[in-house]
Amino acid sequence: MSLTNSATRSQTNQIVYKVYTFLKQLSTQPNLTADFFKNTQIRTAEACGLSERTVRRICFEAKEKTEESTSVMLFKSPRKGYKRAKTVSEIDDFDSDVVRRTVHEFFYDRGEYPTAQLILNALRQKINYSGCLRSMQYLLKNLKFSYKKCNDGRKFLMERNDIVALRCKFLREICTLREMKDDRPVVYIDETWVNQNHSRSMIWQNEHGTEGLKVPTGKGGRLIVCHAGCARYGFIQGSKLVFRSNTGNTADYHSQMNAEVFKEWFIELLNNLEEPSVLVMDNASYHSTIVENHPKSNWKKSDVQKWLNEKNIEFHPLETLAELHQKVKALIPRQKKYLLDQIALEKGHKVIRLPPYHCQYNAIELIWAQVKGQVAKNNNTFKMVDIERLNHVALDAVTKEDWENCVRHAEKIQDSDNRKEILRDTLMEPVVLTILPDDSDCSDEESDIEQLE
Repeated sequence: MSLTNSATRSQTNQIVYKVYTFLKQLSTQPNLTADFFKNTQIRTAEACGLSERTVRRICFEAKEKTEESTSVMLFKSPRKGYKRAKTVSEIDDFDSDVVRRTVHEFFYDRGEYPTAQLILNALRQKINYSGCLRSMQYLLKNLKFSYKKCNDGRKFLMERNDIVALRCKFLREICTLREMKDDRPVVYIDETWVNQNHSRSMIWQNEHGTEGLKVPTGKGGRLIVCHAGCARYGFIQGSKLVFRSNTGNTADYHSQMNAEVFKEWFIELLNNLEEPSVLVMDNASYHSTIVENHPKSNWKKSDVQKWLNEKNIEFHPLETLAELHQKVKALIPRQKKYLLDQIALEKGHKVIRLPPYHCQYNAIELIWAQVKGQVAKNNNTFKMVDIERLNHVALDAVTKEDWENCVRHAEKIQDSDNRKEILRDTLMEPVVLTILPDDSDCSDEESDIEQLE
């Protein structure tokens, strides 16, 4: 019996109850077979192919309807009011950093192998994480952790190799600069957003919750903020960019900053730098325009042939598109060359790219937290014009000493993680990964998460 929706379930329950009523009437008939129908609920369950518990529930609900003198016998769906618990896998960048560092603590500090349950227990103490085990499994996958099988059958929580490689490269470059006493200032670059209804999440109220500001529902409009700074100068003068987002309902603020806008701002920033500097920024799409655009798989054959002609690469007119792409592939450099990196280099500056999902290495993230805190503290009108004014005031209030403290904190994390990465190969050498066709990316305790993807 297929129950596809609430209406079907209600109709089915009515049929079951009618069968029960019919059998109940048969049990009162004075004949030899009446005894067979005395266990009416059991016979109804057998006739309808249901469990006795389901029949008892339907009969109990019908009895309540009769006592209420309801004219229409309507049955409710058993799971109509059921709401699936939502996973708590979306957390901010700072808490994501705590999760990542907690996983690393098991390897480097404790010498233990982390499981989702152990990580969950640790995070409940550190950041009061409210998610369940399934939420933690989702969160670890979102942070690019996965389970890999070893040759002895054990499974360990491992990061993607490309993420690890990019982190090692960044830490080696940034820490080497300090070891070599490089005198160039390290300028941290980033963007953030401030919502129109941004305010404090908790305030003191009376027992009825009737006091305090009434914050409008939703996030409201949005301001995009782009800036740069360092410990030597604080915010770079003339590099502040603040503008209103056209669509405040979008979940991704990066969609409001395109490559042309950022390139124009970036060149202006380079002109405002007083001396050759080291620029630290992430790999957002509008930061990562390639110097030369190579043919993609969706290019037309005529466009690929034109590109090869411009490169003076010989090819036969009868060669297929797949053959032409093989020629293109041989010309693509192993390392990507970014346009902004090239522009900075021509002006005497060096760009170092942050690894993905590692905002803790960017000192400006702490500056953003300070700015947003000030805006939330003073936002009591929830008007866009006031949010813009408060944002400018909070940015101008950031001092050189604030930058020194934030940079010092970021450098401490960088140095600590760099030392751990040096020990990583020694600690992980006994773990030999065996990748077989039938290997699974998740452990036995987490195998059922694959059903949710």
